[in-house]
Amino acid sequence: MSELTRIPAPDGVAPATQYTHVVLGTGRFVAVSGQLALDEDGGVVGVGDPGAQARQVFENLRRCLSAAGAGFDDVVKLTYFVTDMTHMEAIRAARAAHISGDRLPAASAVQVAALVRPEFLMEIEAFAVVAP
Repeated sequence: MSELTRIPAPDGVAPATQYTHVVLGTGRFVAVSGQLALDEDGGVVGVGDPGAQARQVFENLRRCLSAAGAGFDDVVKLTYFVTDMTHMEAIRAARAAHISGDRLPAASAVQVAALVRPEFLMEIEAFAVVAP
C-alpha cells in the first residue's frame, strides 16, 4: 500500500462529502478500465437493479486492483459513468462496503446517454497508486 495524502478541502474550495478534492501519492500507477456489471462468464448481473450492478462493479474493481497488487486503500480516483444520477445512491452504498468514509478518493460522476449495451446502468473506472 502506498502512502497517500488526502486534502479534503483546499483553501477557498467548498468541502465535499462524497469524495476528496485532492489525493497525492508516490509509487506505481495503476489504471483500471471502466468496469461493468458482468460476472466472470460475461453475463450481465442485475438487469434493471442499480444496487446489484453497483455491487458487481465494485467486486470487479476489487479483482482488477488485486491483480495489479493493489486494493481500494490505494485508489486515488474513481470515475462514475451513470445513465441516471439516481443510481449514485446505490453506488455510494456499494463503495462504502469497500472504502471507508475517511479514505474517500477523488471522484467524478458523469451522466451519459448510454453505455456500451442498454442493460448497463453504470461503468466505473479506478486509478490507484501502489508503493514501489
